[in-house]
Amino acid sequence: MPPVRQRHDHSDMRPAGRLAMRVQIALRRVSGYARRLQALPLPSFSVLATVVLGSSALYGMSSGGHTTKVIDTLAEPVGFAIDRVDVTGASETSQIDILQTVYGVGAQTLPALNVDAARIALEAMPWIETASISKVYPGQLLVEVVEKQPFAIWQRGQDLTIIDRHGVPIVPFATTRYTELPLVVGVGADTAAADLLDQIELVPELKPRIRAYVRIGERRWDLRLDNGVTVRLPEENPVEAAAEVVRMDRSYGLLARDIAAVDMRLPDRITIKLTPEAKQRRDDAAAERAKLARQAKRGNPA
Repeated sequence: MPPVRQRHDHSDMRPAGRLAMRVQIALRRVSGYARRLQALPLPSFSVLATVVLGSSALYGMSSGGHTTKVIDTLAEPVGFAIDRVDVTGASETSQIDILQTVYGVGAQTLPALNVDAARIALEAMPWIETASISKVYPGQLLVEVVEKQPFAIWQRGQDLTIIDRHGVPIVPFATTRYTELPLVVGVGADTAAADLLDQIELVPELKPRIRAYVRIGERRWDLRLDNGVTVRLPEENPVEAAAEVVRMDRSYGLLARDIAAVDMRLPDRITIKLTPEAKQRRDDAAAERAKLARQAKRGNPA
């Protein structure tokens, strides 16, 4: 009879045996780590003191809400201080104001600078529409801004403000610059101006003569011309009415006459208002004609 071979089946190992094996493996690893640590030289007391005291100081500053200062403290000695800021896209905003705003965030080094906070601060400046900031290590900042475009001067009472195309105020108008911008007057003129000014481009003969666009009742516009004439436009199709005024001026010299206003508000008629002087002359002429008529009637009784 052949000998019977004994079979070693590790699947029959008890859970306790497997646990003991894992413990032995872990202990061997710990022992190896310990031998390696023993081979390392012990740090001096001064090094330990510096680490402990420095860590305590940094932890205190950080927990006290001084994270930016903590990072500045670590980053500046290794050469990450912000020593150069390049600005592009700024014409109305001075570079000095931009630099002051960036440094006003509180960081003195690139790692400490919160780019989002600096961008928000820049975009809060009057002329800046958008801003982007890039860090170039070790110490350079690239600042690119897009400024708002002045579109018109908006008058409210005695206040004059430069506005953008959307009617958003930019800065008060208080200089001799931007005098070529169109003047829009009245409540609602700021937000409604862009639509009319775009359309008035279709009437190039009239546009150079317009000195002010006056919003009436937040519904319609009056045009004040350079000779003092007011063109009262209708609420609907104002540019078509303005084009009709140009046609009449070209054919009959309407705007060169002694008139105060051309009223285009009614679709079936045009009303012309004379100046006070012209009205007086007309009334005087009518009175003279009536006088002559009476005299003629007395001289030729029926």
